Amino acid sequence: MRTRFLVSLAIADIVALALAVTSASWAVFQTWPWNAPPDSTETLWPLIGFFFVGGVTGTALTSQSWRHSAPRPSYGRALTIVSIATVVAAMLLIVTDAYRSRLFFALVPVIWFLVAASHRAWWRHRPWSERMIVVADERGLVDELRKAPHAEVLRILKPTDQAPDLPPETGVVLIIDLRSVLGESMAQYVSSCSIGGTKVRALTTVYEEHTGRFPLVHLAEGWELRIPASRSTTYQLLKVWIDKILVLFTAWLWIPMAAAIWVLIRLDSPGKAIFRQERVGRNGQVFVLRKFRTMVYDADSTGARMTTVEDDRITRVGRHLRRFRVDEIPQLWNVLVGEQSLVGPRPDQVPIVELFRDEIPYYEQRHLVRPGVTGWAQVHYGYADDQADTIEKLAFDLYYVKNLSPWTDLHVLLKSIWTVLSGFGHQ
Repeated sequence: MRTRFLVSLAIADIVALALAVTSASWAVFQTWPWNAPPDSTETLWPLIGFFFVGGVTGTALTSQSWRHSAPRPSYGRALTIVSIATVVAAMLLIVTDAYRSRLFFALVPVIWFLVAASHRAWWRHRPWSERMIVVADERGLVDELRKAPHAEVLRILKPTDQAPDLPPETGVVLIIDLRSVLGESMAQYVSSCSIGGTKVRALTTVYEEHTGRFPLVHLAEGWELRIPASRSTTYQLLKVWIDKILVLFTAWLWIPMAAAIWVLIRLDSPGKAIFRQERVGRNGQVFVLRKFRTMVYDADSTGARMTTVEDDRITRVGRHLRRFRVDEIPQLWNVLVGEQSLVGPRPDQVPIVELFRDEIPYYEQRHLVRPGVTGWAQVHYGYADDQADTIEKLAFDLYYVKNLSPWTDLHVLLKSIWTVLSGFGHQ
């Protein structure tokens, strides 16, 4: 079902591109795209081909972020595919003498995105699902899996139950909790299903894909996270420079915004506009984090504590800054000096880390990577204001640590744009 969904989505995007090319050709030249424009003897085929090549490139790149998660009809991915295709087409135009029309070139990506977004809206009303039978005793994980939008749990079997008489229907996946000790009947059933062609998958893998969380109950000694993190060392080194380039490249946008926010904070309440606080970074190293002040001056004079939804320390301007996450802008300096990354687990205060290190198992594993300005947990869960929420967010943070890759970071950055616009999970 997953493969069928991905292929259908890719075909729909190609059809959307064809409609965009046709519509733009009529709007600009009043002719079909395969005919030469009135002002030229050359056809549009090379330019159309450039867009097609870019679309294939964008689809291939964005599909990589689905390697560890359930694919969804995302508007952000549609925008990414169209943007990549436009950049590729522009680069190919620069190095060739193909016919070009600025208006046609501008209209194609706009119409393409609108059509691609429309068919994704239709897909959202007809979501695909992975039909499964689960063999497990871990009801907590199974109950969370059942809440996932693309997981359809048809039946739950106990590992010691008598095995069913018939194999699963065609297209149904058999999910096994590998921590469970299977009875003789169930073990033979699982083996027979695998030999007979039924897809058999581990519960932990399926749980991660559909929930975006790491199953904490399956951790043994933490090496399950340390080993994947060590394998991403090359990317972590490269990521430092990618982050710096992105920060410098977007400086024209965030520097004027930061200046305006600085003025608003100073007018709203007394005290410095920039708030500095020691936070815990990669491998437990302490650094000074910078944010725009959103609370009354000297709010932590009575000691460090987590921010709550109705925290009376938050100022009027600060509440709006938190809603749209722009209070995080000064952390871009931390990114430039290599203390933080654009994407990663949220850095916590030193006293809070010392508390949770003793009370929450495997909490230290989130420090295997650089902390981020935004992160997987922030865009999927929001803020945590107590220990229970922190444990929930830890499952998201550890998922990120295990699945750290350029595609995961791209997913988070795209999701962060929606988080900023919608104010999701703000405090």
